[in-house]
Amino acid sequence: MVTLTIDNRKISVPEGTTIMKAAASVGIMIPHLCYLEGINEISACKVCVVEMQGKTKLITACNNPVEEGMVLFTNSPKVRSVRRTNVELILSQHNSNCATCVRSGNCNLQKLSNDLGIIDIPYEKEITEMPWNNSFPLIRDFGKCIKCMRCVQFCDKVQDLHIWDVQNTGSRTTVDVSRNRRIEESDCSICGQCITHCPTGALRERDDTAKVFRALADPETITVVQVAPAVRAAWGEALDLPAYMATEGRMAAALKKIGFDYVFDTNFSADLTIMEEGNELLARLADPEEKRWPMFTSCCPAWVRFLKSQYPDMADHLSTAKSPQQMFGAVAKSYFAEKIGVDPGKICSISIMPCVSKKMEATLPDMYSAGGGADVDIVLTTREFARLVRAEHIAPALLTEEAFDSPLGESTGAGVIFGVTGGVMEAALRTAYYCVEGVNPPADTFSDVRGFEGRREAEFSLGGRTLRTCTVSGLKNARDLIEDLRAGTVHYDFVEVMACPGGCVGGGGQPILDGVEMADVRGPRLYKLDEQRPLRFSHDNPGIKKLYAEYMGAPLGEKAHQLLHTHN
Repeated sequence: MVTLTIDNRKISVPEGTTIMKAAASVGIMIPHLCYLEGINEISACKVCVVEMQGKTKLITACNNPVEEGMVLFTNSPKVRSVRRTNVELILSQHNSNCATCVRSGNCNLQKLSNDLGIIDIPYEKEITEMPWNNSFPLIRDFGKCIKCMRCVQFCDKVQDLHIWDVQNTGSRTTVDVSRNRRIEESDCSICGQCITHCPTGALRERDDTAKVFRALADPETITVVQVAPAVRAAWGEALDLPAYMATEGRMAAALKKIGFDYVFDTNFSADLTIMEEGNELLARLADPEEKRWPMFTSCCPAWVRFLKSQYPDMADHLSTAKSPQQMFGAVAKSYFAEKIGVDPGKICSISIMPCVSKKMEATLPDMYSAGGGADVDIVLTTREFARLVRAEHIAPALLTEEAFDSPLGESTGAGVIFGVTGGVMEAALRTAYYCVEGVNPPADTFSDVRGFEGRREAEFSLGGRTLRTCTVSGLKNARDLIEDLRAGTVHYDFVEVMACPGGCVGGGGQPILDGVEMADVRGPRLYKLDEQRPLRFSHDNPGIKKLYAEYMGAPLGEKAHQLLHTHN
């Protein structure tokens, strides 16, 4: 242990602890812009400077370890003066039009500037502006980049895609797509993790809220909206709504208040996905000639994009089942359109997702299967949903809870847990067990697949054979898994991969709490909802049974294959 004094308070911390962590251990929060614990500790911003007794120069707290007998001051006049100058220099190269920035009110640079009392910038403004394809789902604003390196480090160390890199030197230094590529030429998975870890508005999703307002205002258009399971675990954060008030019922009520004609739950099509994907797994297991092992889940478009760009020879290991978003869109513009007696082309199918990559998924060639144009017309992130609520001046806390509409609003606990890593695997195994054994297992039989450690192995008995499973979240973990599979050091039958650490609850379209990872907070909320559901097995969903009986025929049938599976 090392004993030191911070702001006249003597403390003891383990040797090797950084000054930043030592201060935080006693409730002293040192301001910073670039720091992400364990990921970006390179002191790019020089905002976390502190004064050390006996030294003339200030030192950075994020990457300097404590020493025995240190006496530190984290907010002395000298520290405040230097910190203010450093922030002013950053602002001199920053587009400070906060009123038109999506991060206004949730921006670390804005907060720090206010805390330091910066009103005027005494340096000449030099803002870098560079062209960008604004139709791409991920948008970069060079004028707001503060060169903190968070996007570079997160993409390199956690996602292992190396999309971002430093360009130029000196005052011309900036961050851009690596290897002089345009973003659409890169192998970016569009996971959006760079967005959620950016401290400013330099990175954001393409805003599609105006398209939604146009659809809502058109009396000839029937607006059908679906909400993904992970959204309900986080939507209240963006609206300052306590978790106990941010219920599914209030979320549905807010959407109806906005003016959507039909408000449905993507959990319904998550159950549908399980019926198709679970039966596909069983069909592969029953085929002695089948060589595509393991079978990979296909629900996460960022993971699918990663696999097809990095390991195209393994793309046929993917389940052919579409994601719940796309299954819902296809059903909405076929079965549901028939139910309400309208032309599918009059339906505007909108989804609210915790994901940025879903925006790209909706435009893929296979996603126009129902005969009414794109199966999903507009995709919004959870953050965009919050902007809709604010734009309509809705106070969710004052709303009375409402149910999702029928017949596509019924769901089970198995559909709910899709939003957390391991959830797709667990839900599929619940139904696969029923299909093989003829009875439902205890609902938590397959809970060994749960966990936030990034990669988790489990084995289960299914129909007299051992089924080897692996759940993975984060693309670096996915790459390591595939390299192990190629090397023959591991063998699995069924693998679930989610591109975002922790699964969709930690998705790139979720509300941003700067420097805080929320997946392990949001995930348990979905497991709690699963426990509370009267039905916890996808095959028990009465709406799913009715859909197959009235329209699809059976899982993996001709109609299901046409609407619910990819064909490339």
